[in-house]
Amino acid sequence: MKILLVDDHAVLRTGLRLLLQTQPDLEVVGEAGDGAQGLVEIRRLKPDLVILDLSLPGLGGLDALRQIMAEQPWLKVLILTMHDDAEFVRTALTAGARGYVLKRAADTELLNAIRLVSKGETYVYPSLAARLILESGREVRETKSSKLSTRETEVLQLIALGYTQQEIAERLSLSVKTVETHKARISEKLELKTRAELVRYAMGHGLVQMD
Repeated sequence: MKILLVDDHAVLRTGLRLLLQTQPDLEVVGEAGDGAQGLVEIRRLKPDLVILDLSLPGLGGLDALRQIMAEQPWLKVLILTMHDDAEFVRTALTAGARGYVLKRAADTELLNAIRLVSKGETYVYPSLAARLILESGREVRETKSSKLSTRETEVLQLIALGYTQQEIAERLSLSVKTVETHKARISEKLELKTRAELVRYAMGHGLVQMD
C-alpha cells in the first residue's frame, strides 16, 4: 500500500515514516507539509492511502479532504489529528474520510486503522466512536421531543406529575377523550408505551422537576 503523509510537523512525519516502514506491505511514497502541496503530491504520486492532519497552514485539512474527494472519490483518506472532538469526526466522515485517529494514540492505533481502512472499513478512535453514538442517541431523542405540540407537552408534563386523565382534562379544559388522544399521540411520537416510560422521559428532558 502506497501512503502519502500530509502534516505540517516534519518531526511527526519522520516518526510516522519510521513506524510505517517497519511493515513489509506499507510504503511511504511521499510527504507534504500543507494542504495545497498535499494535493499536488496526490496527483503526482497516486497513493493508495493519504494520512491527513486537520490543522494545516494555508489550505486546511478539511478543505483539502473535500478537494481530494471531489477529484478522487475512491482514494482512502485517514485523518490523524489532535482534535479530540466528536463534531470534527462527524464533519470529516461526512466529507469522505475513511478513518479518524488521534495523534496521541498514533503508535498503537494507526496501524490497526490503516489495516481496516485498506479493507474498505471505517475506523474511528474508540473513545470518539462511543461519544458519537451517545450524541446520535441524544439527537434522536431531541428530534422526537421536538415533534410534540405545545398541548402535547403540557399533557406529558401533567402525566409525569401524577395527574389522572380526568384531572388533566379539568386542568386544561379538555374532554377526557381528547386527553386520551393526546396521550396516544405522545406515546406514538416518542415510541414509549407505558406511563413509567413517559415519566422517565419527562424527567430526563427537564419537562418536570421532582425533589
